[in-house]
Amino acid sequence: MKKTLLASLLAMTLLQPLAVYADLPSLPDLGEISDASLSMADEARIGRDFMRAMRDAGDVVEDAEVNDYINVLGHRLSATVRMPGLQLTYFVVNDKQINAFAMPGGYVGINSGLLVGTQSEGELASVVGHETAHVTQRHIARMKAASDATSPLLLLGTVLAAVLASRAGGSQASIGTLSAGLGLQISNQLSFSRDFEREADRVGMQYLAQGGFDVRAMPAFFQRLDAANRYSDNNAYAFLRTHPVTSQRISEAQNRALEYSVKMKADSTAYLLVREKLRVMSMSPDEAVRYYQTMLEKGQYLNEGAAWYGMSRAQLASHQLPAARSALAKAESRLPADPMLFGQDAAIAREGGDWSAALASLRRGQAQFKDSQPLQLAELDVLIDSGNRTAALALLRQLQSRYPRLAALYRSEAKLFADKDAQRYHAALGNAFYFERRYEAALEQFQFAAQAKGDDFYLRSSIEARMREVEKMLKEEKKDSGK
Repeated sequence: MKKTLLASLLAMTLLQPLAVYADLPSLPDLGEISDASLSMADEARIGRDFMRAMRDAGDVVEDAEVNDYINVLGHRLSATVRMPGLQLTYFVVNDKQINAFAMPGGYVGINSGLLVGTQSEGELASVVGHETAHVTQRHIARMKAASDATSPLLLLGTVLAAVLASRAGGSQASIGTLSAGLGLQISNQLSFSRDFEREADRVGMQYLAQGGFDVRAMPAFFQRLDAANRYSDNNAYAFLRTHPVTSQRISEAQNRALEYSVKMKADSTAYLLVREKLRVMSMSPDEAVRYYQTMLEKGQYLNEGAAWYGMSRAQLASHQLPAARSALAKAESRLPADPMLFGQDAAIAREGGDWSAALASLRRGQAQFKDSQPLQLAELDVLIDSGNRTAALALLRQLQSRYPRLAALYRSEAKLFADKDAQRYHAALGNAFYFERRYEAALEQFQFAAQAKGDDFYLRSSIEARMREVEKMLKEEKKDSGK
């Protein structure tokens, strides 16, 4: 219950949400009305609270390869968006239901079930573009502006209730508060939200075209889900419930798609591999092995190379290392080179305790894919786990200079200093929380670091400076929340 509470409620609570405009010529200037209703600072605070609660509940998929892929795809679609103060963040939710949602503050969540359930990258991109449009058109702020005097309070109260429900482990009292708020809010705003859905289709289709995808993937995907749901009660229901699809809406999208030229675009290897990685993560190891055995024996796959990669992942999870290597070799022979294939080779070597082979594979991958952040992070993990602290620290500093805001690097730093230097350990954790925008947790770690022993003047000065910054931010947020 706790695991999927926020992911399922967010899409309902925000009614196919929310936040900020783009510089496309056909789009209206939405800033004045929406800012008067709900400022971007307000949205950022609400979004941060949701993300903190979802992470605390274990709902967010914390995987470097998955995160890298979904953010590359999202930012490719939103490349034309120009909005000062907006930071779009795409993430995958550990939920088998086919669904996606947008949150205040520029957060866009994609359920793992949606990614696994798509049959092409264009289908996935159509949903990501649609949710991005909810953000760029400031739908939740506009909904609040159009509401009566009590409805905005109810909306924000429902947001708070979801956060409290997560913190309380999904208590019945919090869920009851949520249900009551949701029922009234949905009843009052349903027709308005359908207007937003059509607008998100229109703007999302523009993003889809600008990202190099065939826009026909959007109405085709909606139509496929709608048809599937008529004949069976399946995961498509979650998406159709939170994104109501009508024959009129599908027809409008199909007619709009005629304005664009047809683009034949093959699925990226990264999409194919991420889809299978998430599929394996949704099953037990034995179940996953049986699934891929049946798929490969019967030829029931969309891409044979990706199916062999999925088999390799399943066999690795079952600790069948020789079989995992064999399956990976078959995947490599059927797919173009990709960082995830090198990552899987290294993962198999790591499982067998062969640190040198793991490092060799990761470095071969980086020779071909110099900008692959997942391969760089995997090399850092191997160095730490193998006990090569000196090399790990050198690589860590190099990566921190390249990615100074990457929270995962500060968690690795904390791991390196956990039993050696309390001040650096707490400072590193504080920075990890800071860059995840979890400011209360960050302040607590910085306070621990300030109290710990240490004679590094620069480090202590940086800790104190960061403490003052976070304290000021929290004080301003508290003041604004009071207003």
